Amino acid sequence: MKADEAVLAYGGGWLDRAGELRTDQQRLAALLADPASTLLPLWRDRCLVVGDAPVRLNGERAAGALAVADETVFLGMDEGSAVFAVDLSGLPEAAAVEVAGAAAAVDVRALVGRLDPAGAAVQAYARGLLHWHRQQRFCGTCGASTVARGGGHVRSCARADCGRLLFPRIEPAVIVLIEAPGAPDRCLLARHAGAPEGSYSTLAGFVEVGESLEDAVRREMAEEAGVTLTDVAYVGSQAWPFPAGLMVGFRATAASERVRVDGEELLEARWFTRDELRERAAVGRPLGRVDSIDHHLLHSWLAAGT
Repeated sequence: MKADEAVLAYGGGWLDRAGELRTDQQRLAALLADPASTLLPLWRDRCLVVGDAPVRLNGERAAGALAVADETVFLGMDEGSAVFAVDLSGLPEAAAVEVAGAAAAVDVRALVGRLDPAGAAVQAYARGLLHWHRQQRFCGTCGASTVARGGGHVRSCARADCGRLLFPRIEPAVIVLIEAPGAPDRCLLARHAGAPEGSYSTLAGFVEVGESLEDAVRREMAEEAGVTLTDVAYVGSQAWPFPAGLMVGFRATAASERVRVDGEELLEARWFTRDELRERAAVGRPLGRVDSIDHHLLHSWLAAGT
C-alpha cells in the first residue's frame, strides 16, 4: 500500500540494486577502482558517522578502507555511480573510526530520525548484508570455510565436493493490532518480558516453518495472549534488518475480550480506548518505536477514530 510504504522506515532506498552486475567480476573490480564510487563503512553493525551523517568514502580514503576491510559488498548504483559497503569489524573501534575519517560508530536506529528515509534504508541494507557475511563464514553442511561471490550476495562452500551456495535469509515476523469485538473501540496492547512497568506495545511473533502469515498471526496471538481472532487483514510490511527481519503488519479482530497471557513472553495485556492512548502519548508514553511499523499501526488506528 503506497500510503503505508511512505511512512515506514528502512524501505524505499534510492539505489538501483543492479542485480545483473553482481556476477560481472570485471565490472565490479572496475567500479571499486573508480574514484566516483562510494563506500559506506560499518563497524560491527554500526554506522561510522561524523555528526549525524554516515561517512561516505571516495578516492584515497576509500582505498584505505578497502585495504583493511573484512568484507566488501556491492549495494547498487546511484545515478550511474556504484555504492559499496565495507566491513571494518576486524579492527578495534578506534582504528575503524580513524580509517573512515569518522568521529564515532553509531547504530543506524539511533540516527533514523535524522536521516532521510532513503538514506536510512541504504544504511540498514548495508548493515544487514554485512552482518549476514560475518555469520556465514562456514558451511552448515560440511563445515568448510565459505567465500563471498556475486558481489557479496551469495557465499559458496570452498570445498570442491560440496560447493553449497548460501544466500542471505530473511526472518519474517508478524506484528498485529488487535481490536475488541464490540463497543467502545479498543485495541489490545501487552507488556513484554523485560519491558518496564506500564510499558505496552502491539503483539508480534516469528513465522514458523509451514505457516502462512495469517496462520502465524492466529497462532501467535493464541499462544501469547489466549486470543482467538475472527478477522485478519494485511496492512503493510517493513524491512527490519536487525539483523535479518521482515516485519509484516496486520489488523485483526478478537472473537471475545477474554485475554490470558502466557507469563513468559507477555506479562500482562489490556484493552485501551483511543482516549487512553492519547492520554498516554500526552504524558510522554511512546506509542511504538518511531522507526517501527507498530508506530504506524497505532497511530493509524488513532487517526481512524477522529
